Parts: sequence; structure tokens; C-alpha cells
Amino acid sequence: MKIKTLISTGLFLLFFSAISIAQEDSLAVEQLGEVRDSINLDEDYEPYNALAPAKAAFYSAILPGLGQAYNGQYWKIPIAYIGLGIGVYFYINNDDQYNRYRDAYKDRLAGREDEFLGRISTDRLINAQEFYQRNKEISILVTAGIYILNIIDANVTAHLQQFNVNEDLSFKPKMNYDVLTGKPNYGMSLNYNF
Repeated sequence: MKIKTLISTGLFLLFFSAISIAQEDSLAVEQLGEVRDSINLDEDYEPYNALAPAKAAFYSAILPGLGQAYNGQYWKIPIAYIGLGIGVYFYINNDDQYNRYRDAYKDRLAGREDEFLGRISTDRLINAQEFYQRNKEISILVTAGIYILNIIDANVTAHLQQFNVNEDLSFKPKMNYDVLTGKPNYGMSLNYNF
């Protein structure tokens, strides 16, 4: 008799616990539906696009400034081209000066008159060639660096554009005064609203 009572009591408890769990689940589903209905999504909301940064970097690698155009930051395009143009200008200028001093040095070694007509010694011609050669190499490095920064900028900007930045995520400092002394209380608090 005790075994039947224990089995029937166990089945009774199991049955009612299953009913209560089902009721809790249905309440949770109803509450979730209410929460979904209460969320207002902006009309311009776009889902996360994992390939946007890669696309922006690829576009900037193909044509400098194209990744910035893809991100909608058109004001950065002239900056990229000015930086690249300055690097190319200094490369061409240093190359012309290098060739000028190199030709003068070759003419001097061959025994011909050079454009400097003895005003500059042979050692100074060699030093000038080395100086302009080094400046040419630096110009190439600067131009390549600006090109790489262009690609990195497009990639990082595409990453950062997908973050939610609105007024709820702002920092608002507040000064509290001591009521008794009238002096400010210094401290910091972090308030996070859901």
C-alpha cells in the first residue's frame, strides 16, 4: 500500500510541476512578445554587415579614396590624394636632383666639363648623390605609408560605423555640493540605463 501511495504522490507532483513549468513558459513567451512589440527600431537601422570592413579596405587598396567613398566620408578623399601627391612630388624632385649630381659626377670622371665647373668638389658631388638617393627612398616610404594608412582608415571606419552611438551612451558629469560646508564633493559614478 505504501508503494502505491508513493507512486501516486510522485505522479501527482510530477504532473503539477509540468503544468506550472508550462504556464511559466507561456508567460515568458507572452512577455517576450510584449518586449518585441515595445522595441522601436529606427527606419534607417541596418543589420550588422561583417564584410563591410573588408570591402572598404579592398576598395581603398584598388583605388585610394574609394573605401572612404564607400563609407560615406567623402571629405577624406582629398586628404588621401594630397598626401600621396606630396610623396610623389618629393620623389620626382629628389630623383631629378640625384640625376643632376650623378651626371655631373660622371662627366667629371670622364674628363668632360660638368655643369658646376669646379665650384663643387668631387666629394661634395658624391655626398649630394647620397643625400638625394636617401631622400628618394624616404619619399617612397612616406608614399607607401600614406597608401597603407588610407587602407587602414577605410577598414577601421567601416568597423566603427556599425556601433550604436546615441544619446543613451553618453557621459554626463555632475557636481555635488556638500550641504553643510558648501564645498564640492569629488567622486565619480557610472549610471547605465537599460
